[in-house]
Amino acid sequence: MTKSKKHLGKYVDPRTDFGMKFYFGREENKILLIEFLNSLFEGEKIIADLKYKTVEHDGDQEDMRRVVFDLHCIGSDGEIFIVEFQQLFQEFFKDRAVFYTSRLINKQLAKGKKGNDYHLPEVYFVGILEFDMNGGSNVALPRETDRPYFYDVALCDRHTHEVFYDKLGYKMVSLPVFDKQPEELETIMDQWLYLLKHLSTMDKLPSFLDKRIFGRIFAIGEIGKLKEEDLMSYEASLKQRRDAESVFNSALRSGHAKGKAEGRQEGRQEGRQEGRQEERAKADAEKRESAVKMLENGFGVKMISEILGLTVEEIEKLK
Repeated sequence: MTKSKKHLGKYVDPRTDFGMKFYFGREENKILLIEFLNSLFEGEKIIADLKYKTVEHDGDQEDMRRVVFDLHCIGSDGEIFIVEFQQLFQEFFKDRAVFYTSRLINKQLAKGKKGNDYHLPEVYFVGILEFDMNGGSNVALPRETDRPYFYDVALCDRHTHEVFYDKLGYKMVSLPVFDKQPEELETIMDQWLYLLKHLSTMDKLPSFLDKRIFGRIFAIGEIGKLKEEDLMSYEASLKQRRDAESVFNSALRSGHAKGKAEGRQEGRQEGRQEGRQEERAKADAEKRESAVKMLENGFGVKMISEILGLTVEEIEKLK
């Protein structure tokens, strides 16, 4: 196998599972994760060091084992961060975020300890999302939509908007919504998000990115420097990502196209009823085929139903 495969680009794509672990999940590269997290906290917290914990949570359902890292971050206090990288739309994502942080909080209470000592460390959930949290796919949105790409969520009073509990927070970035151009990158966080989204298409470190922070990524990320087994793992991870994107986007296009086609057919003359029925049958078959592929790629039943217009019962029968 050659390492000069042009279709792979020059640098490992951080948006793949392999890429996220390659850049951020190795002890020797943890400075990159520290810098990235600090950019999201924007001075609210300054992480001096961090320790990796379990990659997966034991006992989770198979479709929920998607937490990439559990981190014990050492800063001014003893913050704990969950970092999850999500490649495509995930059903009940907000529920999962709350679920993970709730479990982390519960683990901080010493078992068998008497008294009312409920002093807890700070817990944060950090999510790098490959979908629009307000609904939608990984397809780039038009700029005029002006949707937020960074969510900084805290537990607040509904009326005064004052923070009720300042030791629990959720910081989530939606990469598809982030569409800033190089001349618009105002903060280090902007530079990080631009890099995450575009690194796989770059051929060198551009002048508009801070060399002191991002130089290491370009130094270690060259695909030509990967070991043979890492190259094979990366190709498999990249293929998985591309296949999932293709299935999702094809399903979106199919759902929209079939809806329009059916709308046009309804206005035709009664004499073409038989043709309309055949078209509908063909469209339904294509929808079911798309649904099967989406199930195989891990999409949730509810999301498939919304995209393709099939009922939940119809999709359940395809499993």
